[in-house]
Amino acid sequence: MIGFMTLIRRETSRIFRLWQQTLVPPAMTSALYFIIFGSIIGSKVGTMSELPFINFMAPGLVIMSVIIQSYQNVCSVVYIEKFQKSIEELLVSPLSYHEILWGYISGGILRGFLTGSVVFIVAECFLNIHIAHPTLMLCVLLFTATLFSIVGLLNGLWANSFDHTVFVPTFILTPLIYLGGVFYSIDALPAFWQPVVLWNPIFYLIGLFRYAFYDIVLIDTVVAMMALWLMVIVLYSGAYYVISQTQLVRK
Repeated sequence: MIGFMTLIRRETSRIFRLWQQTLVPPAMTSALYFIIFGSIIGSKVGTMSELPFINFMAPGLVIMSVIIQSYQNVCSVVYIEKFQKSIEELLVSPLSYHEILWGYISGGILRGFLTGSVVFIVAECFLNIHIAHPTLMLCVLLFTATLFSIVGLLNGLWANSFDHTVFVPTFILTPLIYLGGVFYSIDALPAFWQPVVLWNPIFYLIGLFRYAFYDIVLIDTVVAMMALWLMVIVLYSGAYYVISQTQLVRK
C-alpha cells in the first residue's frame, strides 16, 4: 500500500501544484459560456425542455468539463512518462498492474471532480440550482471521471507522438460532446438527426446528469447508468490488457 498511496499522492498533488493550469481555465471558460450562451443568446432562445435555456445548459457544461479535464490529466501524464521512459520504473516495480492503473486514474478522477465543482460554483453565480438527486449526481460524476480517465490512459499508452494525444479530443470527444445535447434538446433536431444522436454515448451521460439536476426524464436513466457502468468495466479491462502486454520483464 505504501507504493500505491505514493503513486496516488504524486498524481493528485500535481493538480494542486499547477492549479493555474488545472482549475482556473475551466472556471473562465464556463463563465464565458454562461455569459454568452446563457445570458445573451439564452434570452433569445427562451426555454428548452421546459427549462430556461441557461438552466438547461448548466448540467451539460459541468459534465463537459469533467470529461475533458479527466481525460487530459491522465493522457498527458502517461504520454510524458512514456516519452521520458520513467513509466518503465513503475512497470518493473513490485506494484501490480491494478495499482498502477488506479494510481493514474485517481489523478483524473480528482481533477474531474474539482473542475466539475468549479463549474458548478460558477453556475451558482448565474442561477439558483436545486439538485433533485444529489447521490445520483455524485455517482454520475464519479463514473464519468473514471470512464474518461481510462480513455485518456489508453490514448496515452497508444500515442507515439504528441499529435496522437490530441487526435482523440479533437476528432472524437469534441464532436461527441457538442452533438450530445449540451446546448439543445434532441426534440429540436431535424427528424433525420434524432436517431443518429441516440448512438452517441455522451448524449446519455448528459441526459442522466440533467435528470439528477432537475428530475427531468429525457432518457431511460436505469439503462443509461448500467451502460455507463458497463463501459467503465470494458475499457478498464482493455487498459489492463494493454499495460500487461508490455515487453518489459517483471521481476
